[in-house]
Amino acid sequence: MYDIIILGSGPSGLTAGIYSVRAGHKTLLIAGTKWGGQLMLTTLVENFPGFPEGIQGPQLMINMRKQAERLGVDIVNTDFTATDFSKQPFKATAGGKTYQGKSIIITTGADSLWLNVPGEKTLRGKGISTCATCDAFFFRNKNVVVIGGGDSAMEEAEVLSHVANKVTIIHRKDSFRASCAMQEKIFANPKIRVIWNKTITKYLGTDKLTGLMLKDVKTGNEKEFKTDGVFLAIGHKPNSTLFKGLDLDEKGYIVRKEVKNEKSLLKYRMATNIPGVFVGGDVADYRYKQAITSAGFGAMAALDASRWLEENGLKN
Repeated sequence: MYDIIILGSGPSGLTAGIYSVRAGHKTLLIAGTKWGGQLMLTTLVENFPGFPEGIQGPQLMINMRKQAERLGVDIVNTDFTATDFSKQPFKATAGGKTYQGKSIIITTGADSLWLNVPGEKTLRGKGISTCATCDAFFFRNKNVVVIGGGDSAMEEAEVLSHVANKVTIIHRKDSFRASCAMQEKIFANPKIRVIWNKTITKYLGTDKLTGLMLKDVKTGNEKEFKTDGVFLAIGHKPNSTLFKGLDLDEKGYIVRKEVKNEKSLLKYRMATNIPGVFVGGDVADYRYKQAITSAGFGAMAALDASRWLEENGLKN
């Protein structure tokens, strides 16, 4: 029996674990076989406070994990396969074992969608990115490409236009699905141009990205397009499919609710529709998607869970 069980081991989950165990709660973190979240797939991180020279993404996660373990968080490297939030205590099944928890914090994150074309896996972090806010700095005065046609793609292009020499949006259709306001902003930006009706068939380069192979969706003709960087903005998939009974939005993100605390003037800001189940990080955040905001949401979720346990007489 645990006071708090945390599902997920990215910045949000590990931060939640640190806050939970420091509040005196017996805490289990189900990390998964591929623990650490998307930062395990990144290279240099320069926007996480406390590292003047930057830090490699995997090393940042290793540091967070070591801190959580030193403070007393129990961590298991297995994937959870089922949850039961229908009654107290809640249950989470992982690695053939069932763990019981008085409260649950979900921090399972969201995975970026990829094109899955040749060269993509080997060049991730070597010219291919899914986050302009994270990596635009590395492409100062260079030529970059944004793939996508929604608001996220427009936002990525706008961010990149402040640092890059030229930004090219490549879209597989002949019109964007982005809002009219976002489109007007993009079309008015002299540093941004659009290539319509093209798809990526291959990434070029070995140690770093040098270009793309573009296919015309109407003619089938292919040609090389040279670029210094590619930013994919074709969406994210929140890892929420195994949670029964939770309210999800139309994209599958867990709906975060502000729930009034009946015993005080405070609100639980990281609550879900199930009392005692809280959420943090990218599985509920489709907007910010930063390591630092995920960590902040994880801390908030742990503080809410701790207060909920105490006010419901469940704290040891």
